[in-house]
Amino acid sequence: MSGDPITYFDRYEQVLKQEAVYGEASLRFAYETVPGRFLGWLFFSRPLFSRLFGWYMSRPASAARIRPFIEQYGLDASEFAQPVEGYRSFNDFFHRELRAGARPVDPDPEAVVFPADGRHMGWQELGSEQSVFVKGQRWNLEQLLGGDTRLAERFHRGSLVLSRLCPVDYHHFHFPVSGRLRESRWMDSRLYSVNPFALRRRLAYLWENKRCLNLIETVHAGLVCFIEIGATNVGTIRHHPVEAGAEVEKGADKGWFEFGGSSIITLFEPGRIRLADDLLDQAGRGIELYARVGDRMGSCT
Repeated sequence: MSGDPITYFDRYEQVLKQEAVYGEASLRFAYETVPGRFLGWLFFSRPLFSRLFGWYMSRPASAARIRPFIEQYGLDASEFAQPVEGYRSFNDFFHRELRAGARPVDPDPEAVVFPADGRHMGWQELGSEQSVFVKGQRWNLEQLLGGDTRLAERFHRGSLVLSRLCPVDYHHFHFPVSGRLRESRWMDSRLYSVNPFALRRRLAYLWENKRCLNLIETVHAGLVCFIEIGATNVGTIRHHPVEAGAEVEKGADKGWFEFGGSSIITLFEPGRIRLADDLLDQAGRGIELYARVGDRMGSCT
């Protein structure tokens, strides 16, 4: 139900946890009330709103929010690449880098890895899912891929992993596979929330939001589609410079999201990978799996 708390399964501690949602009251108003949904359509989903909020979070005065945020959400500052005092603004802290070795990458050449820290759901075969977040919602692959019918046909009955990043997470995203970057393309411009409070009501926010679609040709996993999805207060998706045709390495830092929650979708052609058992088991129960970037998401078949 839309008013229920958000729970997820922690891969490392092997327990169910309840998510501490940053800005929960505002999210519930925006997506669980009629006035909130109207304001969301009219104003909150517009790129201007996210740019203004991002501008504020990039001001030096916003740095005062950093320590209370770390304490409230129990972040491990020993993972950060620099001391807390070194961040010039909240946004500077938000898209922080981590120290070397903080996120080891599964070295098995047959392994595909999670592209980001976050809460993940996986479906082995698109079209077989009973529901996504709530009963009656299913993936619309063609719309997700920007209306590209030929590409949608290629991934029909393939595998999909949705990786959801919360504001408390490390917000860089990394390549899930090694291969050749064939192309990148931008689509759409709105910025709805991708928190479950919103997605329980309307999964289509994921294919209406601003997003960047990347196609990677691989030796072991075939063609892989990697989609970065912005959200409310994530008006900016940043990339490290990588030209089309360049070779990319599994686990390499691809870019980052600026302030807010956001998501990544990874698509695989049918029969090319087997998703991890715990990822499939939890998704079958409608529960997200918490796992960190670089850890095994599945294996090539």
